[in-house]
Amino acid sequence: MAKLNGRCDYQLKITLSRSRPPIWRRVIVPDTMLLPEFHKVIQSAMGWEDYHLHEFNIGGRRFGVPDLDWPTEVINESGVMLNQIFSAEKQKIGYLYDFGDSWEHAILLEKILPRIGVALPPRCVTGKRACPPEDCGGIYGYYHLLDVLEDPQHPEHESLAEWADDEIDPEYFDLTLINTRLASLE
Repeated sequence: MAKLNGRCDYQLKITLSRSRPPIWRRVIVPDTMLLPEFHKVIQSAMGWEDYHLHEFNIGGRRFGVPDLDWPTEVINESGVMLNQIFSAEKQKIGYLYDFGDSWEHAILLEKILPRIGVALPPRCVTGKRACPPEDCGGIYGYYHLLDVLEDPQHPEHESLAEWADDEIDPEYFDLTLINTRLASLE
């Protein structure tokens, strides 16, 4: 479908890179959404708490919130709309959250949907699996955590179970909760 600036919505699939089985969300957002707003959508849809820095990787260029005290090649994301990035279905961009744990996400423009009427708020239409907890050491730390929690005999079991509050269900996915969080962004 052709690009319809300002009159379409994007159906995007956000996948946590290197997650097996995949942890992902499918969201629908207006094409005129700014990158800082889309960052908040990703945070809410995935279940992150927005404790850490982030950046988008778009065609090898980095977009985020520049730090004047730490000069980098990050381009200010504040005025960039999604329709300035995506022009055709199947295009991909990257999103990195938490530079220490390096939660990399692949974002795929699955469909460009013509809009009838006014733009609706961002919404999640489906997804799979729970978001890992913050600060667990990245994807490999998450899988280590799951392995330890499954083995009561593991030497780290007690301490990691206490740290995780025994509340990690990797298959958990609550669409209603995600859409409630997305609705609160307004």
